[in-house]
Amino acid sequence: MASSSKSTGPAPGHNLATIEQAVGAFSLLREFFEGAIIVDADTRITWIDARYRELLKLARDFDPIGLPVEEVIPHSLLRRVVETGRPILLDIMNFDDRQFVVCRIPLKDEDGRVEGAIGFVFYDNVDYLAPILEKFEHLQKQLTRAQAALTRERQTKYSLSSFVGVSEAVRDMKAMVRRFALRDGAALILGETGTGKELLAHAMHQQSDRADGPFVAVNVAAIPEALLEAEFFGVAPGAFTGADRKPRKGKFELAHGGTLFLDEIGDMPAALQAKLLRVLQEGEFEALGSNTVKKVDVRIIAATSQALEERLADKSFRADLYYRIAVLTINVPPLRDRLEDIGPICDALLEQTPRPRDQHGWNIQPEAIALLKQHDWPGNVRELRNVLERAAAMAPSEVIDAALISRALPSLPGTNPSRRDGAADLATRLAAAERQALLDALDSSHGRKVEAAQRLGVSRSQFYEKLRRHKIDA
Repeated sequence: MASSSKSTGPAPGHNLATIEQAVGAFSLLREFFEGAIIVDADTRITWIDARYRELLKLARDFDPIGLPVEEVIPHSLLRRVVETGRPILLDIMNFDDRQFVVCRIPLKDEDGRVEGAIGFVFYDNVDYLAPILEKFEHLQKQLTRAQAALTRERQTKYSLSSFVGVSEAVRDMKAMVRRFALRDGAALILGETGTGKELLAHAMHQQSDRADGPFVAVNVAAIPEALLEAEFFGVAPGAFTGADRKPRKGKFELAHGGTLFLDEIGDMPAALQAKLLRVLQEGEFEALGSNTVKKVDVRIIAATSQALEERLADKSFRADLYYRIAVLTINVPPLRDRLEDIGPICDALLEQTPRPRDQHGWNIQPEAIALLKQHDWPGNVRELRNVLERAAAMAPSEVIDAALISRALPSLPGTNPSRRDGAADLATRLAAAERQALLDALDSSHGRKVEAAQRLGVSRSQFYEKLRRHKIDA
């Protein structure tokens, strides 16, 4: 141990016993270290070894005692050790253009209260650790990239301007979204498939006070029923055979402080509906296989293409949950009810459609737009995107005319027959067969839609959408 003439003494008024014990421990291990420093509970320097002063190249007349440790060692993590009470046993600390291998340990009194921390320097030359450092930096860069990618995934991808339309229906809907974004209640977005419900959920989150928080989306209909609870609430270590030994966070925990978007909530099983209702009412949940209650602060935005009123009538959807999520309701108009928007939507979609390198951009003709307006669009904007991509793939030049659109459009019930020749093509026959299958399933299940959907092997949301598409009033 360096003599008192070579070490800076403790600051008056600090716990001398604690410092003396720490210095004594250091003296026993002095040959293994290159220097040491001690801070108090406020992370002010109370003692520093003379050799550490030399490593830091401190001026002889400079007295660091009583100063916050970061003023002397900018990258010190002793404050974290004091605040958490946990050691950092091995770390590489940068100082100017050098790197030190350091160890940091909390100092506690007999009652376990943190009184300060001590930091040791193992080595002041880490050149021989270059291969390890290089690997560490590589892994750190990979981790940083992965964290950045995850952050991007949990941020909103769309703004309200992404929802294209000039019709009065769209203007009114956007005004409502802006108003609802300023409130923090649960919201329910109703609309047919392909109308842009998730886009509006992104926009509502982006314009809310939670915009800096995560946006987590989950499609209820796309997850097997047996996995839904784990997906929503997470899994405790060893919750079931084969479960990971580490806890796995669920969507609610991942969305803490932000927004959780539940797409196709009409497909949620009854058992999970009850648990979701508890989260909405109490703001807490338990992970699968855990008895620990976790608090969560999440805004719910739900969406469905189903008529939830019918689900309420057959008691497959809880009324109390419906009234909890339908505090703020937005109806998204189908594309056939806003045909004046087809032109601007086509322009926006074609901007995103790949084109040959020798083309400057797609040019869709007014006759093609007029033909598109004659279609009923059961798949809405999603179907329109597919039609335009199909037409672009067949186009010999950058011009998309009515002939291309006529070839790209599907033949489905609800399409104006005057726009195409030949009504009895394969698509029409398939549609007719699907319609008859729906009717047969309803008949054999005595009109019970859930049972009919099960007979056909489709989800409830798909079944209701097919009924709507084929204009079956059941």
